[in-house]
Amino acid sequence: MSLFAPSVYASLVIEISDGVENALPIAVVPFQQTGVVSIPEDISAIIQYNLRRSGRFAPLNENQLPSRPSSLEHLVYENWRTLDIDHIIMGSVTGRPDGLFDLDVRVIDVLRQQQVLGKRWRSIPRAQLRQVAHQMSDDIFLELTGVPGAFNTRLAYVTVRDKDNQRHYTLEVSDSDGHNPRPILRSRMPIMSPAWSPDGSKLAYVTFETGRSNVVVQHLDGSKREIVADFSGINSAPAWSPDGRSLALTLSKDGNADIYIMNMQTRALRKVTRHWAIETEPTWSPDGQTLYYNSDRRGQPQIFKMDLNTNQEDRVSFEGRYNANPVMSPNGRYLAMVHANNGFNIALQDVYNGDFFVLTNTFLSESPSFSPNSDMLVYAMNRDGKGQLAVVSVRGRSSQILRIADGQVREPAWGPYLTPPN
Repeated sequence: MSLFAPSVYASLVIEISDGVENALPIAVVPFQQTGVVSIPEDISAIIQYNLRRSGRFAPLNENQLPSRPSSLEHLVYENWRTLDIDHIIMGSVTGRPDGLFDLDVRVIDVLRQQQVLGKRWRSIPRAQLRQVAHQMSDDIFLELTGVPGAFNTRLAYVTVRDKDNQRHYTLEVSDSDGHNPRPILRSRMPIMSPAWSPDGSKLAYVTFETGRSNVVVQHLDGSKREIVADFSGINSAPAWSPDGRSLALTLSKDGNADIYIMNMQTRALRKVTRHWAIETEPTWSPDGQTLYYNSDRRGQPQIFKMDLNTNQEDRVSFEGRYNANPVMSPNGRYLAMVHANNGFNIALQDVYNGDFFVLTNTFLSESPSFSPNSDMLVYAMNRDGKGQLAVVSVRGRSSQILRIADGQVREPAWGPYLTPPN
């Protein structure tokens, strides 16, 4: 096992679906580049790519642009209306003599012939240009949909590679678009269930480095790594409370697999469930007052919830014989789960009105994880015998597949915002 291993990691390869029904037409004009320093990132290309992979937008191909205006005065609106373009995105990047960069972005409403968004960034280091492009994408997404974007975020996932007749597992973290992958842990033993702390500074996950399951909490700045659950039996399924002060997890130290809550300051444990059945995979409600979890007390896995103030338990899922791996959306609206129906697929249950619908159509889907804006989910799936990741919107729009060329990728976890959205 090794931490932060010095190795070269390939970015996740993202395959974007060919066309999404009712995607909004939009144009991203190549940004004007000025200054004395060369621009190392194509900001407009990153924005266009982000909007396309969201599944909500259909950006015009660059070779179809009727012109490349650099200011509002150069816009001929009729040329864009004939192409059914509703909004135009333009901007500029200036390389300064001190090596820093100034950037701005504008969103133009073609029908109203006016600017609806304008924003500037000043004194940006070279290493942060991609992050600013993701921030711009988030602002554009919010302006045009009313929902904050989720581009300025990260993914955690586990890659599996076979080398020299041995299996190698790596816990990695990348930007949401698969760029800048960073190895967090390498091991010849399985790594499972990564879970982000609410502030994005730590990951909890399960390893088998001692020969059995342990729950580990690791600071991503490399300052600290600690095994927090090394009890006899099962130690698994960590889930952070919304305030980051507690960790829900599954332990079988008393015999049965039950849900416990660990105080992360004192390490004190509170036993939440007390049943002869296997109860695992906890997930918190956004207010931290309810835990949802998987239990087989009815003979097959189903989703239950517990009010942490009253200890009242209620069954939540009733569709089909198998529902497991619950995950609550950050806005509290949806409960995602793995649902068995001609294979294992990802399903959503609307907590507000009880509606239940299946999102995916694959043979084996697992490990759903919501984006922080609650608009999309990433999940693991098996395609052509290889583990890959896929992203689907809560409306059922499949937008992208994420894979690696030399192995498999599984156990995704979508991280929180790097900076809070406006």
